[in-house]
Amino acid sequence: MKIDVKHIQKRGKAGWRYRRKIPKELRATAGKLEILIPLGSTEQEALKAYPKAHTQAEQQLRLWSRPQSPTTNGTPSPTEFEQFRLSRARLRALSLDPEWSGQEDEDDPEALARELIAEQIADKYPVDEHGHPVGIETEDRALIHALVIGEGRRRPNPTLEDAKRLYLKERVGEDETKQMELERVFKLVKEALGKDRKLGSLKREDAKEVRDHMLDGRKASSVDRYLNVVRAVINHAIREFDLAGVVNPFMNLEASPKDKAEPDKDKRRPFTLEEAAAITFRVVSHAKDDLQHIWRILKGTGCRLAEVSGLRVTDVRVDHAIPHITVEWHDDRRIKNAVSRRNVPLIGDALEAAKEAVKAAGSATILFPTYGRPKGASSASAALGKHVRACVTDPKATTHSLRHLMKDRLRLAGVPKSDQDIVLGHSSGSVGEDYGGDEARLEMARRALEKALP
Repeated sequence: MKIDVKHIQKRGKAGWRYRRKIPKELRATAGKLEILIPLGSTEQEALKAYPKAHTQAEQQLRLWSRPQSPTTNGTPSPTEFEQFRLSRARLRALSLDPEWSGQEDEDDPEALARELIAEQIADKYPVDEHGHPVGIETEDRALIHALVIGEGRRRPNPTLEDAKRLYLKERVGEDETKQMELERVFKLVKEALGKDRKLGSLKREDAKEVRDHMLDGRKASSVDRYLNVVRAVINHAIREFDLAGVVNPFMNLEASPKDKAEPDKDKRRPFTLEEAAAITFRVVSHAKDDLQHIWRILKGTGCRLAEVSGLRVTDVRVDHAIPHITVEWHDDRRIKNAVSRRNVPLIGDALEAAKEAVKAAGSATILFPTYGRPKGASSASAALGKHVRACVTDPKATTHSLRHLMKDRLRLAGVPKSDQDIVLGHSSGSVGEDYGGDEARLEMARRALEKALP
């Protein structure tokens, strides 16, 4: 019997699941891209579980669709700290002193001006039977309070929510993937702590409670990544909010002790030369031209997948005295860090692949239009991963294993670590790594690759 029901998916030996994409406008609230609910290992179990799963998904979508605050524009209500800062900004715009803390005498001009402005704001609203204005908006209510009482002595302590919003504004921006990750991580933080907490009140025990909650049903490696996000958010807030004396309790907190964690070298391994040759043969025989070109350039440069899939045509200099690609940040591709910005020589088959790719791109700006976009590297990884898995079943061998293979080749060829770092875009931790001209570094990288590659 064939199941023909919306949002149901067969997953090989893993069984059946309910899979439904979340509308784009709800993803930031949901903190994920899709709803996934296991339905069982057989068709019969899946059909039986489907109605409940579908109802659950519909309810969740309706919940995410509800306004999150009483504001009319769909944005969350300002926090107490945000309202404080907004009121101070409005006071300055009115040419008033934000540090004013109360009337000093009857003829205080500041007090008279404040009283007049407060009355003008209140006059915009209807009044009840006692003559008191009703329905005052949150921002106007806060401004009236600041005008009448003064803000000089009342500075609320910023909270985790304030820290998250600041980080979202100043560090995440319009990156939808990072927005969802931030919401997902802080949803877990709130679940663990029960309520929004002032940054200055957080203790080490609170941080451990968050960690332990995150570890429930998740891999330690994922939790370490989540904790890195929390650390970054709190550190940014401590610095930008001038919270002298506040300590980040998440510092040096790990999901699992170092002696129990899986060593980085065991998480992924390099391909053997035989495996790399077999995968290359399959990619060249079965994959589309753009994937072939990407794989061949990866194999000959040791670059990260995103560094190659996001190349622009102008980043490929095949007519240079030392043919190379330039890895750098642009709007459709963000490189890992400043050290990753570099020129990588093209020799042998990687050079031929680059020439073919430039010719195929024609007048396009992006070298690989299918993958040179936000999240394009993930799509390329999935496509290449199918060819990798057809040849190598070991889950520790992935497309990134080409980069590990290049590292091993450079080592075996006797290339100094400093030159290896130039090729691979690694930080050596040395102050001197930022010195030296691009041409000299390119020549050093060329010599290194020629030693490493047959």
